[in-house]
Amino acid sequence: MPRNPESTIGRACPDWQAIKEHDMAEQQKVKGPASYFPAIEQKYGQPVAHWLALLAGQEHKKHMALVAWLKAEHGMGHGHANALVAHYLAQG
Repeated sequence: MPRNPESTIGRACPDWQAIKEHDMAEQQKVKGPASYFPAIEQKYGQPVAHWLALLAGQEHKKHMALVAWLKAEHGMGHGHANALVAHYLAQG
């Protein structure tokens, strides 16, 4: 029978709580394009909503054309531009 990590034996481990908290933090970590959002907001000084609104004004361009536009018109790095475009297009 598998051991229940919440059993008395599991709680007796002094690092059990730290391990549990680390595992929970890993599960809640933002992944995909959204993981770039804090860095984008910090580097370019605008919220993600600003960039998504600008992308909405460029309706008929494909993914790489939108990435190139963000890079050329707004001086954005490729990774940040790609993350914003991927998120924007995934929203539909």
